Amino acid sequence: MPFKSDPITMQVIRYGLEAVADDMGYNLMRMGRTTIVKEIMDINCGVLDADGGILAQAHLCPLMMFSLPTSAAQMIERLDRIEEGDVIISNDPYLGGQHLLDVQFFSPVIVDGERVGFVANIAHQLDMGGAVPGGVAGGLTEIYQEGLRIPFVKLYRAGKEDDQIFNFISANIRIPEKTIEDFRAQAATTVVGVKRVKELVRKYGVDVFHDCTRMLTEYSEGIVRRFLADLPDGTYTGVDYLDDDGQVDEPVKVQVNVHIKGDQMNVDFDGSSHQTKGNVNCPWACSQGGIFYTMVGIIDPDIPLNSGTFNPIQVTSQKGLITNPLPPAGVTARSQTMTKITEAMLRAMSEVVPDRVVAGSHGQACTNSFSGINPMTGNRFQYIEIQGGGAGARPTKDGPDGQDLHLGRFMNTPVEAAELENPVTIERYEFIPDSGGPGKFRGGLSLRRDIRFHTDATWARYSDRQKFKPQGLFGGMEGAMGRLILNPGTDQETACRSKGVDTIRSEDVLSIQLPGSGGYGPPAERDAEAVRLDVINGKVSKASAEKDYKVCFTDDMHVDAHATNTLRINSKT
Repeated sequence: MPFKSDPITMQVIRYGLEAVADDMGYNLMRMGRTTIVKEIMDINCGVLDADGGILAQAHLCPLMMFSLPTSAAQMIERLDRIEEGDVIISNDPYLGGQHLLDVQFFSPVIVDGERVGFVANIAHQLDMGGAVPGGVAGGLTEIYQEGLRIPFVKLYRAGKEDDQIFNFISANIRIPEKTIEDFRAQAATTVVGVKRVKELVRKYGVDVFHDCTRMLTEYSEGIVRRFLADLPDGTYTGVDYLDDDGQVDEPVKVQVNVHIKGDQMNVDFDGSSHQTKGNVNCPWACSQGGIFYTMVGIIDPDIPLNSGTFNPIQVTSQKGLITNPLPPAGVTARSQTMTKITEAMLRAMSEVVPDRVVAGSHGQACTNSFSGINPMTGNRFQYIEIQGGGAGARPTKDGPDGQDLHLGRFMNTPVEAAELENPVTIERYEFIPDSGGPGKFRGGLSLRRDIRFHTDATWARYSDRQKFKPQGLFGGMEGAMGRLILNPGTDQETACRSKGVDTIRSEDVLSIQLPGSGGYGPPAERDAEAVRLDVINGKVSKASAEKDYKVCFTDDMHVDAHATNTLRINSKT
């Protein structure tokens, strides 16, 4: 019996496509050679339609997904022929990409001579050349310093490697044996994805597949439009700041203006800083992604994520702003701005849907790259650390402790994995007390990771929130700022800037101390027993319990109800 285009078949195809995307992602993780792929999982995979629109994505790193449809549309426009067995790559931020370390792979899905879609993936590479090993240095001033910039080229033709392109890339990167093997893992992932999507299309038929994917995008669009139609019309603004751009010691402003009318939302960035000399500029696909990501979380995190989801949300930006830079502006540290877009968007939407937003998070990406010679092997090592901080308090819950950045969903690098592959010892890995902003619901705690190096290393990094605290909401207090400290607690202790390049000497200790997050609601309304448990568990100090939460304890660490009530009443007068 032939299949029909109906809501049930639509959902079966939806989950089939999501399963393909998820399987691609976990296959890529298992085949990856570098810790950033196999441990941190700085990757994503998706299935696109014939025009490059999203049909399904893996449940991995959201920020990487939003560039794939933008890049796919550019690819279709620029390439004359896209044929069976082609694997096309690009990393150009000005053609829809992220930054140069995030390399995108696309393969067409062709059934009976018709291109019915693409499978795609994106992964953060260990190195793509450029001025600094690992490429994550904040403060570089133009994209040419950041690494090898690849337009749309066919890495594989008819399923066969193009040796010339592989050799060209290998000649421009450090430790090519690892990066090239990650490339091959990405390519293999697309081969499996193409096979799986073809099986799905052939099972249901091309016509039913097209009908059901169209129905699916219309279904998602309808969910978003109904949600927007229930919101009050108006204009709402949110603002956040970066510490600096890594070059000029001045704050960088991110402003989001949300205009709601009927079942449509228009968002612009008027009032934001112009593009900067340092490389915190945010490519256009990333700026849009910050808005889309926030709205998906507000509307329904379980909504089918496809191109229809974003049709009711129009995002615009003047060219030349930090949110839509012009070449050759550097963009490697764009995640600092992308996360501030999300933070500003949450602040704006807190006026409209206070019960669906969270307080300010650590709101940055603390990305560190270390490179040097491993004294045990005599070979070059390259080690990337991405650490998490506090997540913002929620309307009915505390913020999660030690979470990755908005849009990231990265995993941490296990201590054992870091020490096994690199000449380092992780001496401390712990939560930081009092880093979560006090509130009726407490902000999430941040993390501290102290790394001792057993060889000299080049340290490149970008991070933020050393000058501007994570914001609280509705009476919640701010969270703690972050710090990068060399040799803490010694006479050689040195506070380091959030962005830049330095040399770490053998036996130096680097302490990465992430920012916390904001609280939600007045701290004096927090359940006193919850405060007591936080003190017992080392999350809140006794001093903060009394000063911020107005909670007093007996000598045996029980809540002193009378003293607490008196203190809280007096604090209101």
